[in-house]
Amino acid sequence: MTPQAAAGGFALAVLPLVATPGASLALLVRHVADAGRRRALPVILGTAGGLYAHAAMAMAGLSTLVAGSGLAFTALRLLGAAYLVGLAVWTWRSAGPRGERRRGASAPPGRWLGGRLASSAWAQSLLGNVLNPKAAAIYLTLAPQFLDPARPLGRQLLLLASVHALLVASWLGLWTALLTRAGRLLAGPGPRRLLARASAVALLLLGIRSAATL
Repeated sequence: MTPQAAAGGFALAVLPLVATPGASLALLVRHVADAGRRRALPVILGTAGGLYAHAAMAMAGLSTLVAGSGLAFTALRLLGAAYLVGLAVWTWRSAGPRGERRRGASAPPGRWLGGRLASSAWAQSLLGNVLNPKAAAIYLTLAPQFLDPARPLGRQLLLLASVHALLVASWLGLWTALLTRAGRLLAGPGPRRLLARASAVALLLLGIRSAATL
């Protein structure tokens, strides 16, 4: 299989997963509605960074070790679920009574990262992706089907991760354009508050689903 064929096949295989609403989309809606399209890029970069992290872990064999240990995989799944639930709570509380952030609202999960990094859209998206076991499973079970043992593994995984990141960036970019065009409808504090809390509910449901998945 040529690299071009592998990239095309992987793109077709992963496209339905990319188009499935998840934490990255919920964070995008929340941040774009709150501060405009300039907040979309950090979300996209954080999500893409998480994909490259999973590709790097797969290349190092860490994904196989985690998947091979039921305890480690369960711990990763529960940690990711706890992060999403905590992020949902912060998102809900950060939406003030009129769509503005409350003074003294609690910091988002990940305060241990320090300073502004912990509250950035980039850090939230990166951690949300890195702690997502389903993203890890893509590079553990799906990506190997498009790898050629005769070719350098690192280059192939980098290519697949780049294809994946391009699809995610396009998908989130499309949503950014839609949200931007709906800017007039989102201009008031009421709609922004509604979208922020809808994003919080989505993150909460994703966290609960992740924790409940056997």
